[in-house]
Amino acid sequence: MARAVRAQHRLISRTPTQGTSGSSIGSSSNLLQPKILMKPDDQLDLSPEELKEEFTRILTANNPHAPNNIVRYSFKERCYKMKMGVDQLAVHFSMDGNMLHKESDEGRRQLTRLGLGDGAAMGEQSLNEVELLAEEDLEVEGETEETERDVPKEVPTVKPPETALRNQFNYSERASQTFNNPYRERGTSTEPPPRTNFSATANQWEIFDAYQEDLERQERQKEKQKSRDKETERRGNNKSSAPEAGQSEEIQRIGKPAKIVERMVNQNTHDEIAQDFKYWEDASDEFKGNEGTLLPLWPFKSEKAKKLSVTAVVFNPEYDDMFAVGHGSYDFLKQGSGLICVYSLKNPSFPEFTYTTESGVITLDFHPEHPWLMAVGFYDGGVAVYNLREKTNEPSYSSSAKNGKHTDTVWQVYWQENDLDNNLNFFSISSDGRVTCWSLIKNELHNTDIILIRLNTRAELDPGAGGLDLACGTCIDFHKSTDYLFLVGTEEGKIHKCSKHYSSQYLDTYNAHHMAVYAVRWNTFHPRVFASCSADWTVKIWDHNYSEPMFTFDLGNSVGDVVWSPYSATVFGAVTDDGQVHIFDLSQEKYSPLCQQSVVQKKKTKVNHLAFNKHYPVILVGDDRGNALTLKLSPNLRKCLKDKAYSTENEVAKMEKLLELVREPAAEENEK
Repeated sequence: MARAVRAQHRLISRTPTQGTSGSSIGSSSNLLQPKILMKPDDQLDLSPEELKEEFTRILTANNPHAPNNIVRYSFKERCYKMKMGVDQLAVHFSMDGNMLHKESDEGRRQLTRLGLGDGAAMGEQSLNEVELLAEEDLEVEGETEETERDVPKEVPTVKPPETALRNQFNYSERASQTFNNPYRERGTSTEPPPRTNFSATANQWEIFDAYQEDLERQERQKEKQKSRDKETERRGNNKSSAPEAGQSEEIQRIGKPAKIVERMVNQNTHDEIAQDFKYWEDASDEFKGNEGTLLPLWPFKSEKAKKLSVTAVVFNPEYDDMFAVGHGSYDFLKQGSGLICVYSLKNPSFPEFTYTTESGVITLDFHPEHPWLMAVGFYDGGVAVYNLREKTNEPSYSSSAKNGKHTDTVWQVYWQENDLDNNLNFFSISSDGRVTCWSLIKNELHNTDIILIRLNTRAELDPGAGGLDLACGTCIDFHKSTDYLFLVGTEEGKIHKCSKHYSSQYLDTYNAHHMAVYAVRWNTFHPRVFASCSADWTVKIWDHNYSEPMFTFDLGNSVGDVVWSPYSATVFGAVTDDGQVHIFDLSQEKYSPLCQQSVVQKKKTKVNHLAFNKHYPVILVGDDRGNALTLKLSPNLRKCLKDKAYSTENEVAKMEKLLELVREPAAEENEK
């Protein structure tokens, strides 16, 4: 389509007037005046050739706003390529409609509803009449307002024909009709998943803002990470006990499968030891009489505990394969940070939980009903409670100088039954002479001193000595059935029998040893029997109704620990500073141990602590080089496990029989 544009001169007429008289010339005289052509100042001077020139404008269907630089990723060539085809179509209006054939059933129904007769009998003529009638109606409606003002005119109205009413009783729409008895198909048809259509636009400033927000977020994360690192360095936080800050969700999600794979790798690596742990039985025991042996299994050790001693070992009361090892030092000149490692027999290569402490760990104890709670006593006199469920290195409860922290080393902690207010509580004994009860109330520890251990001789000489007459407590143990009765061992070699109800005096005092008492243990089955060990090289078995011991065993070296077995009333074990483990069974041999075996590889290595497993025939031994050794008992050392008449009553009767044999000679000597 072309259009010619031409430039034309504009003619402007001006008529001169009489300026002096002020009158105008008449119309006749105006016609005789000459016309002067006036040219505007801004008009172009064009030549005839320029005037004849034509400027054409061509209209095309190309959209000027359509983008021509669209880039798409080609999966075939694996690169971005520019899209050559450009969509020039711009839709301004679109509407979808439906057309019905006039001879179809639906078309006939619509014609019938309009009242135009039977749709089957109507032809093209009747349809044209319908269209004309509709057009006339529209024209009449449009002209109504104009004709009402000028000439009133009566417009004939077309009344729609009356339609027959539907049957309202059994009428139903076609869309709601279904088969009465549809056939069942083998295949199952399911509804497609829900879908939603969404669209969005992005421009340069939105992309810029998104990049700016991402950079700011990264800066904030770096600042938080720096603050966390500083806090970790200050508190000595261990990264293995809790997930690192900023750890991705993907790593946390694969944590459990990774542990399972680690168990499988360890089982394959230590397959021979695992087979011995499950199935090994020493056949030579049949020819040794009552003697037995200990089979070394796995050594549990940590790189962080190389220069620390094992100060406590304890098995979990619910999970038989789990145990905790406390690391610290008994040397006053080598004090520093401590370590708590929680191991599993299924993974001897690395601990399950690790907690780093500011002071050396001296004692540990698991709660019997809540096995995830662990009470800890430290060398600096503090106590704490750790929750294994919480992924943090800090304790859930800890003591301080404000809430009655001990002023000297805490040698033992012991969980007890809940108090009258149903609060969890445990007891601690320290070298400051205090036996303290700690209650877990809300988020704090509340302490109550149960008894002060005093030196009887000093109290008699100087009753007003105050705190100077306090003795150093070294160990404590509560009765298995009578919860208010407990024993306390002191550094002076005495054992005091105490009660929670009497805080000012002892129920009884035993002059047990000549040196410090390292451990006192009530018998697992018999209510009157307990054992004690000391640095004077002896282990003694007591009946708490008598002031003299029933049995005394000299082991030839300082005895670090003594423990009753959980499966027999007459079996107990002890460890000495020369690296040996002694297993006794009083029903088999009353004067010497059934097994006396060295379990350390290096000389001058001391064995400090011992623990029996309740389910497996395994004992756990800790030395002063930070190693925890597992040893399996041979059949001769656990005969009672195979006895068919094994029961609590039989174990009590067996121990009672031994006590009667010992009391009879003692009574005869007293009579003489």
